[in-house]
Amino acid sequence: MTLLKTVDVAVPVSTAYNQWTQLEEFPRFMDGVESVEQIDDTRSRWKTNVMGAEREFETRITEQIPDERIAWTTTNGETEQAGVVTFHRLDEAQTRLTLQMDIEGGMLEKLGLATGMIGRQIDGDLGRFKEFIEERGAETGAWRGEVDRPKP
Repeated sequence: MTLLKTVDVAVPVSTAYNQWTQLEEFPRFMDGVESVEQIDDTRSRWKTNVMGAEREFETRITEQIPDERIAWTTTNGETEQAGVVTFHRLDEAQTRLTLQMDIEGGMLEKLGLATGMIGRQIDGDLGRFKEFIEERGAETGAWRGEVDRPKP
């Protein structure tokens, strides 16, 4: 199932993008994300607890263009997902993030998707990201590297 969510944040596009590259900070604003360990520039290890279900998995960034987009997919673990977040400059101090996620998984994921619980959680996570970055006014760090999309 595919989810599509957006949030407008009152920071420049580079600030929003830079903060999103700081995966180890995600537990500060993403409910259910217990930890994220950056393995290298493109791989990370996640521990989550969503709706009482603990999951561990690894992700790989499949495409990354500074100030434009970050795409990822799970590579192993207890959940299957892929997604992309895009960053749209609305004006000098406003950015729209659009998050698209494709989620597959077990019975719990299917139930969460069917009832809208996962969609509401993502809305909450994006709202907390908005609060986090707007209150700070600056990113906690940045990774400005590029990752080329794999060739078919």
